[in-house]
Amino acid sequence: MARVTGLGGIFYKAADPERTRAWYQETLGIGGEWGAMFPFKGDADGYALLSPFKATSDYFVPSELPFMINLRVDDLDAMIADLEGKGVAILGRQDEDYGRFAWILDCDGVKVELWQQLGPAPE
Repeated sequence: MARVTGLGGIFYKAADPERTRAWYQETLGIGGEWGAMFPFKGDADGYALLSPFKATSDYFVPSELPFMINLRVDDLDAMIADLEGKGVAILGRQDEDYGRFAWILDCDGVKVELWQQLGPAPE
């Protein structure tokens, strides 16, 4: 059975994402291409993100909330099959060189991004 293996990240809307990223880098010493990256201990390839998006981003649609949760999964295809078997609508899917994605809404309307990482974490 597929399972969630951890928090992949928290994504939220910000008026100026570049300024926000710079603030986290300069003030707290954490940064990365998509926001603050937190490598997992004992897993050189794993990481979680705290990532600001433009306030006008429609990436969280159909949720009306200003944030989205990303969860790491070990087997996206099996997870999707499990969810569909429970009557959960899959909003979409996408494959990239760094991972495979699918999106759902939770019972409160929060958009949840399911992510199966592929390959090592970006530098």
